[in-house]
Amino acid sequence: MISEEEARAKILENLRPLPARRLRIDSRAPIVSGLSILQALDCFAAQDYFARLPLPNFDNSAMDGYAVIASDCRSGARLRVVAEQPAGVDRQLRLSPGETIRIFTGAPMPLGADAVVMQEDVAREGDQIVVSVDVDPGEFVRKRGCDLSEGQRILASGERIRVATLGLLVSQGFAEVAVGGEVDAAIISTGDELAVPGEKLQPGQIYESNSTCGDDADSLGKTFEQAIKRPVLIVSGGVSVGEHDLVQKVLRALGAKIDIWRVAIKPGKPFLFGHIDGCALFGLPGNPVSAFVTFLQFVRPAILKMMGAASLDLPKVPGRLIVDLSNEGDRSHYIRGRLENGEFAPVGRQESHALFGLSQSNALLRVAVGESLKAGEIVDVQIWD
Repeated sequence: MISEEEARAKILENLRPLPARRLRIDSRAPIVSGLSILQALDCFAAQDYFARLPLPNFDNSAMDGYAVIASDCRSGARLRVVAEQPAGVDRQLRLSPGETIRIFTGAPMPLGADAVVMQEDVAREGDQIVVSVDVDPGEFVRKRGCDLSEGQRILASGERIRVATLGLLVSQGFAEVAVGGEVDAAIISTGDELAVPGEKLQPGQIYESNSTCGDDADSLGKTFEQAIKRPVLIVSGGVSVGEHDLVQKVLRALGAKIDIWRVAIKPGKPFLFGHIDGCALFGLPGNPVSAFVTFLQFVRPAILKMMGAASLDLPKVPGRLIVDLSNEGDRSHYIRGRLENGEFAPVGRQESHALFGLSQSNALLRVAVGESLKAGEIVDVQIWD
């Protein structure tokens, strides 16, 4: 049995990112081409991207109002309206002292104007306005490049591509983006006690939640032979030491090298990692909470690395513990609980089969061997919601 830190390090050092792909992100690409702007969503950038254009690309108005020369404006000042500049094509208008130009949000600033007075702060009288406030230079003007400078990095290699990121890339004229590889995983649950949802349960059975394979070497062997053609195989159940736990034996018979078996983590000690012919093998415990915890701690970071992600960890946030907790065992213990309003509380039974408590949880707290925590302490918890 090895520590979870050793297990994670060994898994990650055995894996490499998959080859990058190039995806079109042009919003005008026809759907029938199979290339959609959403294809890159939640992928990871395979290279750095830099701004081609400043944002905004020209000085423009932040309000509907009137473009003015600030020094002309004081409470009671009258200015003559000489033109109008809507959002869109720049009409190349020029402003002289004593004049103003009607302008709208996003419209290019006229030459000579250095501020915008909101329409609420003027009274329109024919072809004139009466200003009711003092105006400072730069007021309600979005200066060229105030949001983004040309050459500024807008997306780092390994960074997750979000909806807003796609919008930014498109605004810079990028028609495609290089992203990490797509991980195709086979997921298999083993067990003769599993029944298909919708069928009547027989005594001793439970409903399956993944594809199922019977607990016999022949069935496992045939199923695994097909599954290992993918980059990842995840097997749930059959990795412990019982007479019907055949996963490790069958994988070895196929030629697999088993690098890890049993990790000092609770729940989830009977965890397996190996590889065969370019396929990464993960054996998760059959108990659902054990499978969930080991997936988050070992399988999730492995898949993220294969996808080209820079950050492999679950996000951590601080929370105030509302109960005393201690770990007197010989394995680090991941407590399932709920983080709400800055407070963390364990939920339900902390046992490997207790699915209800897990369903009500949104965070994990790691309590190390021999560690004692007191109510009121600030602790870092991993969140997955």
